[in-house]
Amino acid sequence: MDISAERGTRARVARLILEHGPVTAGALGERLGLTPAAVRRHLDALLAEGMIEPRTARPRGQRGRGRPAKMFAITDAGRSAFVHAYDDLAGSALRFLAERLGGEAVSEFARAQVSGLVGRLEALMREVPADQRVRVLAEALSTEGYAASASATGKGGEQLCQHHCPVAHVAAQFPQLCEAETEAFARLLGTPVQRLATIANGDGVCTTHVSSHALAARHARPDLSTADSSIADLSAAHLSSTSTSKESGR
Repeated sequence: MDISAERGTRARVARLILEHGPVTAGALGERLGLTPAAVRRHLDALLAEGMIEPRTARPRGQRGRGRPAKMFAITDAGRSAFVHAYDDLAGSALRFLAERLGGEAVSEFARAQVSGLVGRLEALMREVPADQRVRVLAEALSTEGYAASASATGKGGEQLCQHHCPVAHVAAQFPQLCEAETEAFARLLGTPVQRLATIANGDGVCTTHVSSHALAARHARPDLSTADSSIADLSAAHLSSTSTSKESGR
């Protein structure tokens, strides 16, 4: 028996269950062109590995008292195995990028990745009062799959915690991903933040500290873009008046 071919077919069975499950053994055989014995062999192996689990359900369209069909669905462990496989591919791609173009290229890639998150949340965060921003950001991150929460520290600050990191395996090799994410949080909150711990670094939770005083002070000031514009206008007016005075004195 060709072991590599056997593993490849088993991976195809698992992927089909992941994408289309729960499915019956018969449906798997039809889709993959496998005999019932071959399907059963792969299903038994995946069951033993904890990748899939059996379920009982009545097939669509079946009526009456017929026996419910035995179906198979992916487990959390099985789903995680696919996630790690994607992580390995992403890690290989980033290593290739770093070797060819250097670390700054990885940083640029990381910033480009989180720019999508900023784009989705920036308008929402702009409307939130300063004292609610960390909580609202945590809720928004949870909808993005980060399982985030916010809590007061009792020391004039708040902590933004992420209990899940979709890229932890890759970020352990490329901290630029965590750095770009921290920059994104600072931008969304409108104030500097401090990353205290990361899952990628072996900690149980990604923890970011936000100073409540800095956040309140930041939002008590005018919008920076407006302030910069006003300063530019004042400078232009000053230069214009100075020029006029010199012309008059000639």
